[in-house]
Amino acid sequence: MNTSSPVDRQPRLPLARLAFRPFFLLAALFSVLAMVVWFAFWHGDILLRPHGGLMWWHQHEMLFGFGAAVVVGFLLTAVQNWTGRKSVSGAPLLGLVALWLAARLTLAYPMGLPTWLLATIDLAFLPLAALVMARLVLAVKLWRNLMFVPVMLLLATANLAMHLGVAQGKVEWIREGAYLAVLLIAVLMVLLGGRVIPFFTSRKLGRPQPAPIPRLEKLTLASVVAVVVLQLVVLFGLAVPAVLQAVVMLVAAGASFVRLARWEGYRTLHEPLLWGLHLSYAFVSVGLAMWAMALLGAFRVELAVHALAIGGIGSMMLAMMARVSLGHTGRTIRTLPGIGVGLGLMFAAALLRSPVLAAFPQITHWIYNLSILFWCIAYLIFLFHYTLPLMRARVDGQEG
Repeated sequence: MNTSSPVDRQPRLPLARLAFRPFFLLAALFSVLAMVVWFAFWHGDILLRPHGGLMWWHQHEMLFGFGAAVVVGFLLTAVQNWTGRKSVSGAPLLGLVALWLAARLTLAYPMGLPTWLLATIDLAFLPLAALVMARLVLAVKLWRNLMFVPVMLLLATANLAMHLGVAQGKVEWIREGAYLAVLLIAVLMVLLGGRVIPFFTSRKLGRPQPAPIPRLEKLTLASVVAVVVLQLVVLFGLAVPAVLQAVVMLVAAGASFVRLARWEGYRTLHEPLLWGLHLSYAFVSVGLAMWAMALLGAFRVELAVHALAIGGIGSMMLAMMARVSLGHTGRTIRTLPGIGVGLGLMFAAALLRSPVLAAFPQITHWIYNLSILFWCIAYLIFLFHYTLPLMRARVDGQEG
């Protein structure tokens, strides 16, 4: 008869107990290192000679190195709460982490390895994570949460497009694959943000959570999915009128913004972990609206992409990691010193890298420098506070 408690049966290494621990820590650290390499590149110093070249490596690694790690860390932690079943931990989790690390190392230092092997190592990560999640969700028939599995598989498709683009010399495959990845992660932000932002806000403020408006919810989700579908069509080489893409993006931006306005973000100004979530969700709308304008010829699409990637995705990931890492290590959920500054720097970087750069292209070099520096400071603040908690057992003695 086994009389040991679940806590006793946990992996001895705290870092291997839940997916958020290794992936949040490594993603934050990796993003800073990748930004240092990118900063050096803009100053004429080549610190790496990665697979695909530095331009490709920067795009790919911020999406599938940093971004995918945070997504997997969050989802493989959340699925345990959603299903009530033990998520991946111990040796299988460390194996998944090792695969992610192997992809980062071999893409940064190809060592003459064949292209197909580099791609295979990198491409295996997301499908394996999706398989872990699918097994847990299907076991309890929690169909509502199964939608995250195809999103991860589509992310893997975008990753494949970027690898094929390098192998075949198809710049458009690289570009459209990267765009698809940004939009897919934005969809995850909309899906998850719609669940947790109003919930966290109502709990902190002690106010009832605003009841969702079914038509608004359906319009928001349908429009962001339509944005992804159209981008997928473009990736497969079919012509999509720019006006159609722009209109759908504007609908998605407007619906998302109206949805956000109902969550009483103006009441959260005293709490950076909350206003960080609200403002990052707002940047999803800003990014989609700018993208629509870019499709109509107002400015370059990459400016809109960075509004979405830095202000929406990077900032929401920082705010979510800061909150989740406290809650899941048994600590009081509060804003630690400097986290508000870090979030402010992320939003400043987004503003600089997008609307300010669109208005003042003559100061591009300074804007690049400042936006990279702001990102690094923000994530170094996270690492300063959270490295040890993520590596240590829960302070309340509970499992996880």
